[in-house]
Amino acid sequence: MSRSVRWGAVVAAGLLLAGCSGGSSGGGGEQGKARSERPSASAGGSAVLPASLTSQKLDWGRCKATSDSAAPGDEWRCATLRVPLDWAKPDGQTIGLALIRAKASGRSGERIGSLLFNFGGPGGSGVSRMPYYTSTVSALRERYDLVSWDPRGVGASEGVRCRADKAVQAAESVDATPDTAAEETAYLQDATDFGKGCEKAAGKLIAHVSTTDTARDMDLMRQVLGDTKTRYFGISYGTELGGVYAHLFPGRVGRLVLDAVVDPTADSVGHAKNQAQGFQRALDDYLKSTGQEPEQGSRKIVDLLKRLDANPLPASSGRKLTQTLAVTGIVLPLYNEDSWPTLTSALKAAEAGDGTELLSLADQYDERDSSGHYGTSTQSQRVISCLDDKQRPTLAETKRLLPEFERISPVFGDFLGWDTAGWCHDWPVAGEYDTPEVSAAGAAPVLLVGNTGDPATPYEGARRMADELGNGVGVELTWKGEGHGAYGSGSGCVDSTVNAYLLDGTVPKDGKVCS
Repeated sequence: MSRSVRWGAVVAAGLLLAGCSGGSSGGGGEQGKARSERPSASAGGSAVLPASLTSQKLDWGRCKATSDSAAPGDEWRCATLRVPLDWAKPDGQTIGLALIRAKASGRSGERIGSLLFNFGGPGGSGVSRMPYYTSTVSALRERYDLVSWDPRGVGASEGVRCRADKAVQAAESVDATPDTAAEETAYLQDATDFGKGCEKAAGKLIAHVSTTDTARDMDLMRQVLGDTKTRYFGISYGTELGGVYAHLFPGRVGRLVLDAVVDPTADSVGHAKNQAQGFQRALDDYLKSTGQEPEQGSRKIVDLLKRLDANPLPASSGRKLTQTLAVTGIVLPLYNEDSWPTLTSALKAAEAGDGTELLSLADQYDERDSSGHYGTSTQSQRVISCLDDKQRPTLAETKRLLPEFERISPVFGDFLGWDTAGWCHDWPVAGEYDTPEVSAAGAAPVLLVGNTGDPATPYEGARRMADELGNGVGVELTWKGEGHGAYGSGSGCVDSTVNAYLLDGTVPKDGKVCS
C-alpha cells in the first residue's frame, strides 16, 4: 500500500480487509489547491435519463475468475451495467460496472426483489466478496436476489491501479510517522507521486468516482433491475454510501440496513480521531482478555514500535518488518475477536526478534500474495475518498494536532494523525464535501446497527447517523460486542432483528440493545 495508514474495512472472510474513509478535514492551506476542478457531482440530479440507460437489458452470464479471485459457483451470474462517466452529462460517455447476482432461492411468489450489498472500503470489490457472504445471509436469499457490484474505480469496474507491485513494495520504506525534516519531505513526496500515478492511470475517471456518483449509479441499478424501491445492505463505508443515497433519493428508499456505521458528522480529522479512539478501545479490550492492564500493555507495544522505527525486524521471506507494517499487522486482528490469539502469537514472536507473523498480517491487509502481487482496493480507496474529501490539512496543521492524537491513542494516534497530512496531499482533483449530506426527510425507516467494540467505525457513529437522517428515519440498534460489524457475528438478537426488518418490514424500537 502507499504510505498512508487510513484504516477501516470491508467485512470479510478470515482477515481480508480494505479501508474505510469518512469525510474530510482540517484547514485549507496551499495543499488544498487542486490542479483541476471537477463539475458538481450533484449536477444533473433531476435530469431525465436516456432510454439507452434506463431500458438496457443486462446480459447475465457465467462469472469468470479474476487475477485476485477464483470464479464463483454456478448459482452466480455476472453482467455489466452501463452508467454515465459524468452524471452531469447523462447522455454522454459511459463506463461499465461489473455486477454479480444470485437469484432468490425460495418460491417465486415470495420474492421481494433485489437486495444490493456494499461491503465497504471505499475500494472493496462486491463481485469478489458477495459469494463468500452467502452463508451469512442465507435467510435473506430465500426472498431476495442477492446483488453486489464493483463501484466505479474498483476492481472490474474501471479499477484504478496507481502503482505497480514493485513500486508499492518500495514505498514500504517510507516512514509514515516522520521524525526528521528529510523523512517529512519523503513522506509528502510519496503522497504526491501516488496522486500523479492515480491521475495517469485513471484519466478522466479520477474526477468521477465520488460517493455521490456511486449513489446515482445505485439508483440506475435499481431501475434496470426492475425494482420500484431500493433495498440495500451497506457495511462500513457502505453506510456512508447508503446515507448519501437516502439523501439524494428519499422517496426511493425501501429497506436499508447500515451496519458498522460511519459518523457522517466527522470531517477527515474527526474521522481519524474516531478511528484512533476505536482501535485503542479494541486494543484495550484485547489486552484485558489476555490478563494485561491496558495502559501497561499499550506501552509495551509502543516500545516495540519505537524499536522497529530504528531497526526493522527480519522475516522469513527475507523482507523487513518496518514500524508502519507492524502497526498495520496489529490493526488487522482487531477487526475480529476470533483473531485475537493470532495477534498474541505475532506480538510474542516480534518481541523475540522475528517479524514474520506481523508482516504476514500486514500483507493480508495490503492484499499482497506470496508472489509479491498487491490487490488494488487500498489504491481505489484513496482515489475515491480524496475525491469526496474537500479540505487538505497542511503539514503545520497536522503537527499541531499530533499531541491530541497521541492522547487519544498511544499506539495508533501518531499514525492516524500523520495520515491527515499525507492521505490527500497534493491531490490532482478538488474534493466534493467537508462531510457527507445524509439528511433524508420523508424516507422510510433506515436501520442502523452499531457495535460497542467496533474498532474502525466506533459505535457512536450510529447515533449520529440516526440524528442526521432525521426524525423518524434513522432507527438505531446497538450490539454490545467486539469486531467490525454486527450482523453475522454471533448475535442471534442482531441477526433476527435485521432479518425481521428486511424480510417482513418489522422496524424495531429505536435504541434497542442486543447484549
